[in-house]
Amino acid sequence: MRIEVLVPQLPESVSDAILVSWHSKAGDAVEKDQSLLDLETDKVVLEVPVPASGTLLEIRRSQGDVVASGDLLAVIETTTEQSQMDATTKNPDTPPYPKPNASPTALEPPVSPAVRRLLTEHQLSPTDIPVEGRISKQDVLNFIERRAHSAVPKEAMEQAPVSPIRPLTPLERRVPMTRIRARIAERMVEAQKTTATLTTFNEVNLEKIFSLRQQHRARFESVHGVKLGLMSFFVKASIEALKRFPIINASLDGQDIVYHDSYDIGIAVTTERGLVVPVLKDADHLGFAEIEKAINDYSLRGRDGKLHFEELTGGTFTITNGGIFGSMLSTPILNPPQSAILGMHAIKERPVVEEGQIVIRPIIYLALSYDHRIIDGREAVSFLFTIKELLEDPSRLLLHL
Repeated sequence: MRIEVLVPQLPESVSDAILVSWHSKAGDAVEKDQSLLDLETDKVVLEVPVPASGTLLEIRRSQGDVVASGDLLAVIETTTEQSQMDATTKNPDTPPYPKPNASPTALEPPVSPAVRRLLTEHQLSPTDIPVEGRISKQDVLNFIERRAHSAVPKEAMEQAPVSPIRPLTPLERRVPMTRIRARIAERMVEAQKTTATLTTFNEVNLEKIFSLRQQHRARFESVHGVKLGLMSFFVKASIEALKRFPIINASLDGQDIVYHDSYDIGIAVTTERGLVVPVLKDADHLGFAEIEKAINDYSLRGRDGKLHFEELTGGTFTITNGGIFGSMLSTPILNPPQSAILGMHAIKERPVVEEGQIVIRPIIYLALSYDHRIIDGREAVSFLFTIKELLEDPSRLLLHL
């Protein structure tokens, strides 16, 4: 029995994906639920599993191809091993499935997704590039340049506009953006163009939170199986402040302000492919341990490209922590359609005055960027000051004071 492997249904906000890599080749035996191939969208890398055990009979799409929901990717033959043996016995000259070199792309040199995209853009085949072994991006660019020079008369070349692809020097290399990176760039430019962004700052003394964590660290980890980090305090404080200032949790839709009664907190996670923002849905119903576990899980799966689409959508407010990289101060960019984002920074011991005495305390600078079209400065400053109060006296988080 033959089973078709199709591109899974993509969310409405994702129109297509790029086939990044195959984990098996035509003729290979495959097991149900093993990863067959990877698709990269502008949000995540999606693993497509094997739907049923059998033989990968045909590969219909190549690395670098742009595919959409429902496109045919491969065909799997689910004939049992015994049936294959019987078929071979009856006709020993006929293999139970096509040999690997029967794939239409099997004779082509191996290429990366970036190279495949460049070849497609210029209507080229890997076999057109006169190199041995793996084809690099520079090999393709060199071929395109040589072809352009040989096809255009010298007089026309002198009058022609400069090619958009600039030749590289020996100390340069050209790497195309991933889909995720390109989408990040697009969204950042969009946010800057379509919002009236302002940023307000404050500093927070984390002495009491540090003391609380030190006092309960071992027992917390023993009971809950996860370390008591700082992010759960910031998530809890943000939620409490959002409840007091609902406009910070709202978004602008045309001429309407949409107030969100849920508290879905996005946590920015840096990966090799770019920044992703998985969302803690209904975070106001989560305890400290649940928040810490969810953030740890998102971080690990985010770096492995295994986050699901639904985990990256629907946020109402975002927290980003540049402090883990040493950032002292920054102005985070909004994550549309959200209207505000909280930026955390590096925690440093600083001299502060308490009751007339100079003491050393762990201090963090916080930044709140907000859309001034719907959020006034008074609300933004008050919201950030509320977070400061809650973090400097964490008992308020428990008593909702």
